[in-house]
Amino acid sequence: MTHNHPIRRIAALSLAAAATLAFSSACTGDDEAPAGAAAQAAAGGPEAKSIEAAKTAAQTVFDRFAGGDFAGAWDMYTAAGKAAITKDDYVKLNQACSRKGLAIQLTSARLEGENRAVVIAKQLVAAQSYTMVYEADAWKLEPAKEGLALYKQGAAKAIAAQKKAGTCANQ
Repeated sequence: MTHNHPIRRIAALSLAAAATLAFSSACTGDDEAPAGAAAQAAAGGPEAKSIEAAKTAAQTVFDRFAGGDFAGAWDMYTAAGKAAITKDDYVKLNQACSRKGLAIQLTSARLEGENRAVVIAKQLVAAQSYTMVYEADAWKLEPAKEGLALYKQGAAKAIAAQKKAGTCANQ
């Protein structure tokens, strides 16, 4: 009897293929690899001053916000944005008034000098422009003037103002 039977060859090839696939999947480290320039900066290195890095950071902010990670979104604000509202008030305001779970998609972006980028994001059918600023070796979201004015009121007054204006999603 020969040990070179076709069934044994197929079984051996299948086992070898499965072992190779399992080994290569386990060794890639993709689950723990940082995703994009924002993660690179969080890991301690400066982000690149490029449109791709600005877009990656913007999409990270949008993902955090849409996913309800308002504290994480606030972490990616400019110094001026953080000075206008505390992290706790920002979280309270957005928990009370923001729509959660609706994806925000970056549709286009352009550099405006080496330290600013304008990004266009779309949620449902509405599109809006946002400014990303290169600050402290990372791309940060610069709140619009209207947002800064609202934030300076503090959470309680900002929530009341949004409810009065009919812009609080969770009224």
